[in-house]
Amino acid sequence: MTFYLLVAVLAALVSFGASWAVFKLSHRYKLYPGIRERDVHTTPTPRLGGIAIVTGIVVALAIASQISWFRLVYADPFPILAIVAAALVMLVIGVIDDVYDLDWMTKLAGQLLVAGFLAWSSLQIVSLPIGPGRIATLSPTMSLIITVLAVVLVMNAVNFIDGLDGLVAGVTIIAGSVFFIYSYLLSIDTAQTAFNLASLVMAVLLGATAGFLPFNWHPAKLFMGDGGALVIGLLMAVSTISVTGQIDPNDIDSGQLFAAFLPLILPFAVLVIPLLDFGLAVLRRLRAGKSPFSADRKHLHHRLLDMGHSHFHAVLIFYSWSAVVAFGALLFLFLPWWWALAFVVVGLVACTVVTLSPLSRRKRVEAAVQSSPDAQPQFARFDPLDAAAPGSLDDVPEVELEAVAAALDDSETRPHDSRTPTHHQQETS
Repeated sequence: MTFYLLVAVLAALVSFGASWAVFKLSHRYKLYPGIRERDVHTTPTPRLGGIAIVTGIVVALAIASQISWFRLVYADPFPILAIVAAALVMLVIGVIDDVYDLDWMTKLAGQLLVAGFLAWSSLQIVSLPIGPGRIATLSPTMSLIITVLAVVLVMNAVNFIDGLDGLVAGVTIIAGSVFFIYSYLLSIDTAQTAFNLASLVMAVLLGATAGFLPFNWHPAKLFMGDGGALVIGLLMAVSTISVTGQIDPNDIDSGQLFAAFLPLILPFAVLVIPLLDFGLAVLRRLRAGKSPFSADRKHLHHRLLDMGHSHFHAVLIFYSWSAVVAFGALLFLFLPWWWALAFVVVGLVACTVVTLSPLSRRKRVEAAVQSSPDAQPQFARFDPLDAAAPGSLDDVPEVELEAVAAALDDSETRPHDSRTPTHHQQETS
């Protein structure tokens, strides 16, 4: 564990230093795009943080290769070289997209090629559970198809939730920590050694992400961009797939089935919110006759802002959902199933209550303004997406909010003139 902590700290230090350098260079040479309609930030911000994250990962992996305790991991260096090459290719594709805005077909083609390359380099899902005490060893063709689909799915799911400051980085740290614990314990149990590829990749990913997070915390000075989000999704998928290589399907009995295939379940359980967001976005865009990869402003994090949550609260809600599902899945290995299930149920109920909590005082004022038939034109800036727009309620003095509420109270005591247009009618006229 000490050596994993060492490489994680090294990755964090390198990532932090590289983030500072990218931040300075981006502002010096104006390497940042303008504000897009779907963005929640209001000032131009560099999107090249993925370069810093990948720099931390590559440097940490290079240093780990010189530590004798990791010699078993580097005995066959080809898988690690394939992972590094795949990460660099995805970084390049992501950076080009951040700067020039690539079309979705080009990005998807690049993802498929990278996923296929990883599968060709022996990083494949080789077996799947099909029932109690039964598993199926996949044919080479099925193994290739399922591996490619899994890698592309996880990459896009992570990329889709990259819409709030610190969101992807924090979720990665939560999910990655749980997955690291599992892969570490599984390796000791099955291979009688603590050193394995999955744990090493996850350790350096955790370190690099933690080093980047201070620059990405709200209000963010630096975004990871598609380059960072796609690489994080790639490495999470790769770690999952490489864990399955530690398991001999012929040695699994019915009592160990869940534990043995937890690495296949855990990442998808941890990414249940990103995957849900991805699925809803694809369905929403296809129904509208658009490309499934076209951008819009209807992701789950946008909806949390619309409900009245602040930027900070929305991020914490995502963290909470991820932590409950991730740690809950891990508890099934250490506690009786009913205790683990109870933890998950209680946690999910608590997360639901917080997510759907009543509007705050400021949000109730906003809702009253917009629902009142006598709302005046000067109140138009109380937009429903106020948390993501300039002139938000967060910037409105409490005195003014009280004045608005008083004005609405007065309007309720006056007869309503049906000829007076409402705020929404004025917007659409």
